[in-house]
Amino acid sequence: MISRATLRVAQACIYRRPNPSIFPIVSINTCHQLSSPFRQPKLQVKRPQTRTYATPRSLADEKIEEIQEQYATAKDEFEIAVEETEKKSIYAAEDRAAAQEELQGLKELFDEAVASSDPDTGKEIRTRVGQRIRELDSAIQGLEETAKED
Repeated sequence: MISRATLRVAQACIYRRPNPSIFPIVSINTCHQLSSPFRQPKLQVKRPQTRTYATPRSLADEKIEEIQEQYATAKDEFEIAVEETEKKSIYAAEDRAAAQEELQGLKELFDEAVASSDPDTGKEIRTRVGQRIRELDSAIQGLEETAKED
């Protein structure tokens, strides 16, 4: 025959409601750790495993990534030049020249990537990054004009 105390322990573990008189400090998370003949088995859910395979990167993706790294550098230089020009610091002219150099390097890299690839890859490169390069070019030209006016 099962004692009343054992029955309370079993009920508390089954229903996940610890009885404060039996377990004053026990939480719901530790209830399953008590030794009880009525412990519930742990459920194991088997999930189907799906594997994702890396797709091979195209030549256009590699060239675009290289162009984007150069674009980030040129844009950083442009932002520095804008800050220095707005402050009218003594370094503004040098920063504008550095931004212009980075833009020139970006344009050369872009032109080389388009020219050295097949027509489809060249078109994809022009489509994906050409607009941003043109925008950065016009922004740097606008910054130069603003600096000349001041």
